[in-house]
Amino acid sequence: MPTYSRRDFLKSGLAAAGAGLAVAHGVPALVGAQSKEPVKIGVLHSLSGTMAISEVSLRDVVLMAVEEINAKGGVMGRPIQPVVVDPASNWDLFAEKAKQLLLQDKVAVVFGCWTSVSRKSVLPVFENNNGLLFYPVQYEGEECSKNVFYTGATPNQQLIPGAEYLMSKEGGAYKKFYLLGTDYVFPRTANKILRAFLVAKGVPADNIAEEYTPFSHQDYQTIVGKIKRFSSGGNACVLSTINGDSNVPFYKEFANQGLRSENAPIMAYSVAEDELRGMDTSALVGHLAAWNYFQSIENANNKKFVNAFKDYAQKKGLPGGAKRVTDDPMEAGYFGVYIWKQAVEKAKSFDVDAVRKAVYGQTFAAPSGTIKMHESNHHTYRPVLIGEILKDGQFKIISRTKGLVEPEPWSKYTSPDKGCDWVKHQGTYQKKA
Repeated sequence: MPTYSRRDFLKSGLAAAGAGLAVAHGVPALVGAQSKEPVKIGVLHSLSGTMAISEVSLRDVVLMAVEEINAKGGVMGRPIQPVVVDPASNWDLFAEKAKQLLLQDKVAVVFGCWTSVSRKSVLPVFENNNGLLFYPVQYEGEECSKNVFYTGATPNQQLIPGAEYLMSKEGGAYKKFYLLGTDYVFPRTANKILRAFLVAKGVPADNIAEEYTPFSHQDYQTIVGKIKRFSSGGNACVLSTINGDSNVPFYKEFANQGLRSENAPIMAYSVAEDELRGMDTSALVGHLAAWNYFQSIENANNKKFVNAFKDYAQKKGLPGGAKRVTDDPMEAGYFGVYIWKQAVEKAKSFDVDAVRKAVYGQTFAAPSGTIKMHESNHHTYRPVLIGEILKDGQFKIISRTKGLVEPEPWSKYTSPDKGCDWVKHQGTYQKKA
C-alpha cells in the first residue's frame, strides 16, 4: 500500500489553491441569474498540517462536483468558480480564511471544515455575516446553526450505533469500554454522550475508561499499555475518536503490543478509507468503524462515484492517482454541493436566506443511496453502517440500518429536554415536559 507524505499533500493543495479563482456573496436575488457571470464558492479545508491526511480529499471531491456541474451548464446557467484556501490545520486561521471568503471574495456558499474546533472557530463569522457553510463530517451534535447545513452524522447516526453494535451479541457482547480521543471538542463531547449512553445501558462506571491525547500525538506506548491491562480480563473494546495523523502510530503500537481485533476491537469514529490508504493495514484487519457510507457499498450510483473520483484524481495528477479511495466525509462533501445547487435552482436565487429555506426536505441520489435533508433542523437523514477493516484497506459492511435514520442534533442521553427546529422555533428550543 503506497504512503503519502505531508509534502505530497501540501504540494497538491498549493497547486489547487493556486488554481482557485475568486466572486459574489449576497448578490441580490436574481441579479446576473440570466448572465454567464461565474458564481463563486469557497472551499475551506486544511491542505497542510495534521488534518491534511483527511481534508485534502474533501477539497478534491468538492472540486470534482464543481467540474461535473459546470460540464452540465453550471447553476442557473452560471459556471461555478471555486476559491480554494488553506487554513493549514490552524483553528484561528480557519476564522480568518472564512472571513476572507465571505467579505473579500464574496462567495455564495462555503464547503469546509473537518474538526469541530475548526467549525466552532468559523461559526461566529458565518452567523455575523449571514454566510452559508456546508459541513461534511460526523460530529458531536449540541449545535444547530441557522448558517450551517450538517451533511455528516449526528451522535445517534454514528456514535451510539457503534457502541450498540459492540454491546450486541452479534458484535461480541463487550462489557468494558476504553474511550480514547484527541483532546478537543468532538471527542470530549462524543465521550460525554457515549458515557451517558453506556451508564444508561447498565455499564458500571469502573468498566469505562477515558483518555485524551493532543493533535499530532505520536507516542502511544504508555496508553496502549493501559488498554492492554484494561482488557486483560477479556470483554473490553476501544471507542476511538482519535483524529488526523495520530491514528497511524496508535494502530501501529496497538499491534506491536499484541492487541488484536479478536481480543480488543477498536470501533473508530474518525478513521475511514482515506486514512487507511496511508497505513500498513495488515495489523488492522478485523477492527471496526461506524459510518454512513463505505466505498464498498454495492449500487450503480456508488460505482459511478468511485470510478469518477479515481478518474478525476488521475486526470488532475493528484497524489495516488487512480489508486485513490472514497470515504464517508467525501460522500457528504460531494452531495452537499449538489444539495446547494438544487436549492439555488428551487429558490431561483443565490441569496442565502432563500437558499436556506429551499434546502429543507431536499433529496439526492447519493452514492450511499437517496439521502434527505431534514425538514427543519439543518441536518441530514442518512443510513448507518458498521464496517470491518479488510487487508486491502477497504471495509466489509457487517451491519446496515434498513432505512434512513433521522438526525438528532441533541442527544437524548445528555440533553433530553432540547430539540432543534428552524421552522417552528428559532433553532434550539426546550421541549415541553
